[in-house]
Amino acid sequence: MQTKERIFHAMSFEAIALAIIIPTTALITGKAGGDLAIVGIGLSLFTVVWNYIYNVLFDRWFGSNRSERSLALRIGHTFGFEGGLIFITVPAMAWFLNISILAALLLEAGFLVFFFFYATGFNWCYDKVQPYRFLFGQKEQAI
Repeated sequence: MQTKERIFHAMSFEAIALAIIIPTTALITGKAGGDLAIVGIGLSLFTVVWNYIYNVLFDRWFGSNRSERSLALRIGHTFGFEGGLIFITVPAMAWFLNISILAALLLEAGFLVFFFFYATGFNWCYDKVQPYRFLFGQKEQAI
């Protein structure tokens, strides 16, 4: 993927995730949707940067032929990506939402379950459909 497609991929991923997770989390936790939106957007900005770095490294390690990646490789990709987020997200959520580290860990556990399935499905579908190429008529090129 070239830089423009990586940005499109990350932004699409985050926008869809936020549209699902903010209202759902507000219902489950009873926290204000506005507070959760601020946390969500802040963590999403961090995640977009992490997404870019992680996926550049992943492509260099496993090659750029994304359309032929197996589901098993996508599951491994998701474990690595989500594992890298835990160290930032838990303390940030605890601080901003004024909850304990344990409560933040439980919230994070819910997010991890959601994002495990969401990220695996999103990336697998993205690789098969390749919406950036469809929308913008770009040929696939590795960096």
